Amino acid sequence: MKSKKPSYLSSLLKSLLAMSSVAIVSGCANSFKDMKENDPYWAPALPTVNDSRNSETGSIYNPASAQMLFQDKKALRIGDIVTVVLTENTNASKTADTEVTKDSQITMPQVSAFGRDLNIGGDNPLVVTVPAQNRTFAGEADSTQTNRLQGTITVTVHQVYPNGNLMVKGEKWISLNQGSEFIRIAGIIRPEDIDKDNQVISTRVANAKISYGGEGPLADANRPGWLTRFFSSDWWPF
Repeated sequence: MKSKKPSYLSSLLKSLLAMSSVAIVSGCANSFKDMKENDPYWAPALPTVNDSRNSETGSIYNPASAQMLFQDKKALRIGDIVTVVLTENTNASKTADTEVTKDSQITMPQVSAFGRDLNIGGDNPLVVTVPAQNRTFAGEADSTQTNRLQGTITVTVHQVYPNGNLMVKGEKWISLNQGSEFIRIAGIIRPEDIDKDNQVISTRVANAKISYGGEGPLADANRPGWLTRFFSSDWWPF
């Protein structure tokens, strides 16, 4: 009769190998893999075409090309451009200190039955003692993070809401000798927050989504290797 132990170990090793392969692939995942140039989602919006502007009305006024006489020209329509001044500064710190201690000990007096003390081997009393239990857990964590992003990026208006607010988004790619860097921003702004230079600061952008990254040798050098990402991922059981 052949032993099934080698077969069981072989199946176990295959399962562990499969799990390791999945974990390594997940560790190799690049968070910027989907961020590429010429993404249609970030393409600039084109001005809407109104067929009525070509109708013969006999008037020299054309709403499509009308200029503002008593205020600065600002982005108000789909396809208009506006410059976002990036002034992002974030500072975050967190400290956690946890300590749990539990001690327990139970000792019972001499055991008696039917009104008489029970002895072991003559005059030796029978005493039940439960060994003491001591559990201690101590954990400490300290995290500090500081981010700063400054610069400018010009975006286009993609949607005008009924209340006049503007949904804007856009991207900027800079190609360098050692790779490319990009910045993307999307959010909602108020026309009142646009200054005379057709600029708005990023802290005035509602529901802002700002992404900054890069690709190439310099960006790869700043990322940990796949094995480091594996040990830092949720797949690592320890």
